Amino acid sequence: MVAPAVEAPVVIGLDVGGTKILSGLVDREGTVHAEHEVPSPDGSEEGVLAALDAAVGALLDDRVVAIGYGIPANLERGTGRIIYAMNLPLDDVDLVSRAQARFGLPVGVENDASAATLAEWRRGAGRGTQNLVMLTLGTGVGGGVVVDGRLFRGWAELGHVVVREGGEECTCGGRGHLETLASGSAGDRAAQELYGPGADAHVLVERAKAGDEAAREALARIGGSLGAAIASLVNIFDPELVVVGGGFGAAAGELVLEPARAAVRVEAIRPARTIVHVVPAELGSEAGLVGAGLVAFEALDGIR
Repeated sequence: MVAPAVEAPVVIGLDVGGTKILSGLVDREGTVHAEHEVPSPDGSEEGVLAALDAAVGALLDDRVVAIGYGIPANLERGTGRIIYAMNLPLDDVDLVSRAQARFGLPVGVENDASAATLAEWRRGAGRGTQNLVMLTLGTGVGGGVVVDGRLFRGWAELGHVVVREGGEECTCGGRGHLETLASGSAGDRAAQELYGPGADAHVLVERAKAGDEAAREALARIGGSLGAAIASLVNIFDPELVVVGGGFGAAAGELVLEPARAAVRVEAIRPARTIVHVVPAELGSEAGLVGAGLVAFEALDGIR
């Protein structure tokens, strides 16, 4: 889908996930003017790179001045080289140089959760702040950090903060990580314990919103674990704001956010415990795409 009324300059942002690749035309204000979505291919690195090229090509025209990628991957600081991608067969890939050579445009690459953080900071719930932490609660837990008005460029694998020593095994091989306790997958497990093997996090949230006390208690426990992790991050980074997004985070809303705030009031040190605000994200499912577009503009402006 192309939007002929859009004037240059625009960029192409790509929100890349394990199940789909979403590309879009994005302007400097973070407005998305056109989108193109394809399933993420299974199998080889070559297949994924070809799909990324096709996602760019579907929107590429002479108005486009840069390309930005949000990738679920650990990136090499300073170069943006993909070291290892979660749920995609991309290991040790210099996507920046490859895309620059192919399309002849400035290119930026960022971790997908950090790109979403950039979007919420610049265009969403975090506008006007200088220090911010974001957590995205989806199938797993991602996140990003803004410190002194700059996006932290390290790995920021906030979903792998240890909340419960010796707890349930995480997909990464560790135990008791936030991802095992406060993700949509944690919601799935809680639902199955309460309602049987066919239940999932959607059922858990629906039952809780309908007044089911067991479902509300399960989400409160998830929120308590989330709050414990948030308090640790607050004690490290001293943010003005903590933004919680992701599909599961948005669906559960205050059912997890209020217990999380209660935990922060206990576990964060003074005066942060009474100052920091824990709020829902504003950009919803577009955060990753908008963030990837902002990454592209940073590449265009020589910030990356």
